[in-house]
Amino acid sequence: MSPERFAGKPAGELISPAENTWCPGCGNFAIQHMMKSAIAELSEEEGIPLENFVLLGGIGCHGKLVDYVNVNSLYGIHGRSIPAATGIRLANPDLRVICHVGDGDIYAEGLDHLIFAAKRNSDITVIVHDNRVYGLTTGQYTPTSPFGFRGRSTPGGITEHPINPLAVMLAAGATHIARGYTKKVRHLKDLFKEAIMHRGFSFIDVLQICATYFNLTDYYNAHAYEMREGEVDTGRFESALAKVREWDYDREAPIALGTFYSVEKPVYEEKFQALTAGRPDRRELVRKVLEEWR
Repeated sequence: MSPERFAGKPAGELISPAENTWCPGCGNFAIQHMMKSAIAELSEEEGIPLENFVLLGGIGCHGKLVDYVNVNSLYGIHGRSIPAATGIRLANPDLRVICHVGDGDIYAEGLDHLIFAAKRNSDITVIVHDNRVYGLTTGQYTPTSPFGFRGRSTPGGITEHPINPLAVMLAAGATHIARGYTKKVRHLKDLFKEAIMHRGFSFIDVLQICATYFNLTDYYNAHAYEMREGEVDTGRFESALAKVREWDYDREAPIALGTFYSVEKPVYEEKFQALTAGRPDRRELVRKVLEEWR
C-alpha cells in the first residue's frame, strides 16, 4: 500500500468500514479496539508511520480483525501466518509486523512455525486470541481447552490436558512473553504497545471470551489478576518459568496477567542480513537467467 493512503489519517479512522460480523459479547471486540488504540498511540508517541504497521491474520474468528483495522494487512492460511510475517520482516526492516492468530490456528496447525519463529528470535509480534475453542467451526476443542471439555466433536468430554503456551514459548526461546485478558482492556493495550516495541520475538496469549461456545467470563473474572511490579523478575528464565507454571490452563489457580519474560538477544533478521552481505543481488541473478532463456 502507498503511504498516501495513510497521510493525515486521524486515529479514529483506523477502524475500517467493513461490516463487523463477530457475535455480540465476543472478546475480539476488545482486542480490535485496543490494537487500534495501541497503533494510534505508537504512531503519535514513537513517530512510527501508520504505513509501517502490518497486520496478519490466520484462519478463525480472530482473522477478521485484519479487515476491521485500516492498516496494511494479509491473510495467511490455517496456522501459516507466521512464515508470511517473517518473510515480510526480512524484506523490509522498517515494518512493525503483528500476527493475530487463534489458539486452534497456531497451537495446532501452526505450532511448528510458532516454535521456530521464537527459536530464531524473529522480530515480529504474535498475539494469540485464545478462546480455547474452535469458534468458527462451532465449538470443537483446541490445544488449550481444559480437561473434560464438551464440544461438538467431543460430547463426552476430552480426555487430555491442555498445553501451557507460555511455558512452550519460554522453552522455545521467545524473548518477550506476556498474557492478557479481554476484560482488562487498558492493561491489554499496554501489553500490545510493549510487545510491538520489543526488539525480537514478542508473544502475548490473550484469554479471550467466546460468548457463544465457551463463555469463561465468570471464571476469568474470579481468577485473573494483574501482576504487581517486581512480582516476577522478567529478566530471569527461572523466575518467569515459576510464574508461568502457577496456572496450567486446567487446574483451579490464580491467573497472572502481565509480562513474564523480556530480554534482549540478537534478532534473526539482522543476523540473516549480516550473513548474506556481499553476496550477489538475487534479483540481478534472476534477471540474467530470464534473459538467457528468452
